[in-house]
Amino acid sequence: MKMKFSSSKLFRPILMFSVFSMLLSISSCLQLKELVNFSKCEFKLNTVENIKLAGVNVQNIQRVNQLGVMDAARMLTAATQNNFPLEFTLNVNVKNPNTTTASLNRLDWILLIDDAEMTNGSTQNRLSIAPNGGIGVLPLGFNINLKEALSGKSADALLNFGLNLAGAGNKPSRFTLRAKPYVSLGQVQIPYPDYINIKTEFVSN
Repeated sequence: MKMKFSSSKLFRPILMFSVFSMLLSISSCLQLKELVNFSKCEFKLNTVENIKLAGVNVQNIQRVNQLGVMDAARMLTAATQNNFPLEFTLNVNVKNPNTTTASLNRLDWILLIDDAEMTNGSTQNRLSIAPNGGIGVLPLGFNINLKEALSGKSADALLNFGLNLAGAGNKPSRFTLRAKPYVSLGQVQIPYPDYINIKTEFVSN
């Protein structure tokens, strides 16, 4: 027995595939445009929050004698161990001067303090910034072992470094962030060609 196929039934999946391909192409073009827009954004290290040394909150603390006895003892002990953790959140403000949305799906970063590289990593959080001067905030959490980052320094030097950093309060004046944004096109992540240097004032790249 011969089977008959309706031309309309054959045409339907072809049409659906064509529409899907067209939508995917449009989506890819839009995401590339948003990445290009992101590269034209202005960046600023806005605030540094929740600074902790060895688990002790030292925001705005400049000297050990400003701490309680237990916290001071905990930090002094940690400074002599193999792991002396410095934790904080660095908030990056991104201003979009473009007339359309800017976005990224991933950000690779390198953190420098006093021009010395401290750590590097990546965040997979998507960020979209509204056009015409819209500002988005990208919070980045850091956990640095000062014993490794400042290898060879004495316990007193490590402690002073951490407290001097915390003494700046919410002003990240000693930080520099080098960042490389990505957008996702299907399963592929497309990077911006180079790293963007981000400091404490709004600067475009």
